Amino acid sequence: MRTTDAIIIGAGQAGLAMSHCLAARGIDHLVLERGRVAERWRSERWDSLRLLTPNWMSRLPGWSYRGADPDGFMTMSEVVTYLEGYAVRAPVVTGVAVHALHRAPTGYRLETSAGTFAAPAVVIATGQCDVPHIPAMAAELPRRIHQVTPSGYRNPFLLPDGGVLVVGASASGVQIAEEIHRSGRQVTLAVGRHTRLPRRWRGRDILDWMDRAGMLTESAEQVRDLSAARTQPSLQLVGRPDHASLDLGTLRAIGVRIAGRLAGIAGGRALLRDDLAETTAGAQRTLDRLLDRIAAVADAEGAPDDAPPPALAPFARTPSAIDLAAEGIRTVIWATGFRRD
Repeated sequence: MRTTDAIIIGAGQAGLAMSHCLAARGIDHLVLERGRVAERWRSERWDSLRLLTPNWMSRLPGWSYRGADPDGFMTMSEVVTYLEGYAVRAPVVTGVAVHALHRAPTGYRLETSAGTFAAPAVVIATGQCDVPHIPAMAAELPRRIHQVTPSGYRNPFLLPDGGVLVVGASASGVQIAEEIHRSGRQVTLAVGRHTRLPRRWRGRDILDWMDRAGMLTESAEQVRDLSAARTQPSLQLVGRPDHASLDLGTLRAIGVRIAGRLAGIAGGRALLRDDLAETTAGAQRTLDRLLDRIAAVADAEGAPDDAPPPALAPFARTPSAIDLAAEGIRTVIWATGFRRD
């Protein structure tokens, strides 16, 4: 049995940051990683994905982005290189899967693929939500339909021929829908709740304004409705060199079919709700509140005036159902978020 003062499970950003802090206090420890450093960035991201956050936001204890493009967005390979550089001094043991964690008389005992470890303290740094959520209705899809989540999607050319139904319109869903459409496929996007944002506003990245307004460092006690805050959908953003925005209007303009929420699967048909007007109105209200809050900070800094992004023009009524075979849809991508393991 190997013993140490502390064990960190996971060599992602949180695990490496904790390792840095423990080392700074002279606490002997190990970081156990079942794959490689930054494994999820290596194996669970699609090929063209970039960070949604500008490079200047990549800041960890004792480590930050030091490149020549602070306002750009790192590719996945750049993220891996960034984290590998941070991990050089960390006592990471890769290829070790933790199977069980038990209380022991002097702390904890870990059963792993490399034997038993013991420590008075254990930090579980495996991510808050790391399992793709696939709705139960997925089991009703015909067997000929290929199903994949953003964790398994790599690029359009690895999908079967035919049309694609993307379910979910937050960051992953809108990016994947755009990429597949531009590859020459017919894409339908089934839209649920989402948070619409412009990439840039009043001369700065929207996340820069949110940071300046204190929105990224709010404590639970400062949030008006904590339950609502915890269930907010992810931001409808894309990180690209041209700093372009991406929303339902952008997708409609290039030919993606925008539909309401997917309500079920029956008889080879996707059943849809005609709720786009309600959903987009809710996203617009969220956007308006956010920009109103940011505007006070932007005004105080003398930022140039920009008109808010216009409300989206009404969408066509959503059909009650789509016959997947008749429409030539061969793939469904479940961009429906993640849950905790």
